[in-house]
Amino acid sequence: MKRNIIRIEESKCDGCGLCAAACAEGAIKIIDGKAKLVSETYCDGLGACLGECPQGALAVEEREALVFDEEAALEHVKKVGPAEHSHAAHHGGCPSAKMMDFGSAASEARKTAGASGTGAPMRSALSHWPVQLHLISPAAPYFQKADVLLAADCVAYALGGFHENYLQGRRLCIACPKLDSGQEEYLEKVRALIDDAKINTLTVMIMQVPCCSGLLAMAKRAAQGAQRKVPVKAVVVGLKGEVLSEDWV
Repeated sequence: MKRNIIRIEESKCDGCGLCAAACAEGAIKIIDGKAKLVSETYCDGLGACLGECPQGALAVEEREALVFDEEAALEHVKKVGPAEHSHAAHHGGCPSAKMMDFGSAASEARKTAGASGTGAPMRSALSHWPVQLHLISPAAPYFQKADVLLAADCVAYALGGFHENYLQGRRLCIACPKLDSGQEEYLEKVRALIDDAKINTLTVMIMQVPCCSGLLAMAKRAAQGAQRKVPVKAVVVGLKGEVLSEDWV
């Protein structure tokens, strides 16, 4: 019969296990580092797991599939027990990839608290989680039509005014062009931010070291390969924390 059922794009899945933990019927399991549908009869097709995936690897599709068997699903859950779901979420991948939007109200509060000259401690301007480029999902609602800041990992440590002067009002992604693996995935994610999330602007912040220029080069390639065109700004930070240049590229 034709019915709604979960579809998993393994190329996007990073094995975090959040979908498995969210599936009350135990239809999803992490196998060899990827989420798998263990049985069509366990999946009710309602999509309770969709919002848990930070990579946007899950979707509901209508196709020929075995009938959902609620009794079999309940029996399956009894057999595997809650420990299976706990293991999937905490040992199969990275639970810290769960998407969180701290909200516009919190953002406004951070904007005033800790402003220069008030004497109050500086507050974080971070507005969402996660921020590492491997973990972010371009499909996250908070990236839609946003101003995005792509920063090399070291920038926030070197630049004293990072939160106040650059992070405020932007959605953050961080990456290291020298040490991170799987950078072709970075290229696709930045392209998806431009084409699918329809971001307004992209600001790329790098350090004044040769290897860091790779992040800007990757962002330029992604922008050139995207169907939409967005303004891209390059900001270069010196080793002593000074802003050396700030140019639209």
